[in-house]
Amino acid sequence: MTIETLSTTRSHGGTQSVCRHASDTTATDMSFAIFVPDHAEGAKLPVLWYLSGLTCTHANVMEKGEYRAACARHGVIFVAPDTSPRGEGVPDDPDSAWDFGLGAGFYVDATVEPWAKNYRMRSYIEDELPSLLLRHFPMADMTRQGISGHSMGGHGALTVALRTPDRFRSVSAFAPIVAPTQCPWGEKALGGYLGPDRALWTAYDACALIDGGARLPDLLVDQGDADTFLAEQLKTPLLEESCRKAGQKATIRMQPGYDHSYYFISTFMAEHVAWHAERLKRGR
Repeated sequence: MTIETLSTTRSHGGTQSVCRHASDTTATDMSFAIFVPDHAEGAKLPVLWYLSGLTCTHANVMEKGEYRAACARHGVIFVAPDTSPRGEGVPDDPDSAWDFGLGAGFYVDATVEPWAKNYRMRSYIEDELPSLLLRHFPMADMTRQGISGHSMGGHGALTVALRTPDRFRSVSAFAPIVAPTQCPWGEKALGGYLGPDRALWTAYDACALIDGGARLPDLLVDQGDADTFLAEQLKTPLLEESCRKAGQKATIRMQPGYDHSYYFISTFMAEHVAWHAERLKRGR
């Protein structure tokens, strides 16, 4: 599998690139952003994945996330994939809704037509893109990975990590959808991509996974208390309750006055990068 470098830019003592490749998993071209700090020849750097939210591409966090200075300081590679397949022939919501279809892949492997052919973001994030990174970025130490994300991407980060706990040393999220089986965004997406059998949905619900015995080494969540999506869609108290009952180690911080935007994310991004770096540089 080959990749095409679309752009490279120097920033904060590192290189910000955008790459594209033909994906066997989604049957489309896929793009991702990657920031690689300067490093000695032959050095291996830990990898922090960042999964974006509804309507986003790799560009949102790349342009507004303010992660590069922290990643350069701590020597951490930052990888930001797209949120869904795109391109000619990829189905979209028939009503052009923003919370389903293009830009809203929800990091699931769809099983219902017409979504099943292309909407396979779970396998893309869990299997194909890590394999591509291993082959094309020799400085990436795939034995030291962390994952983070925002909103729908926070849901993705939590569920990917809970399903593959041996892969990640650190997990965090900004304003994640913590229980998509219990909120309108999640019920629409999971029902649309997976069909009406709600038993199939639990693999994509962080609270359900924790309630069912899945565990993380540690967890950091930041949530703004002025986020207009908090009560109906994000439901942070459900994650607090699941972690408390399960004895899951977690730091869940309600941040006064902050909303759902990248003003919020960028405020706490450097703290998240430093938190991940501390855990990624430890021995197991």
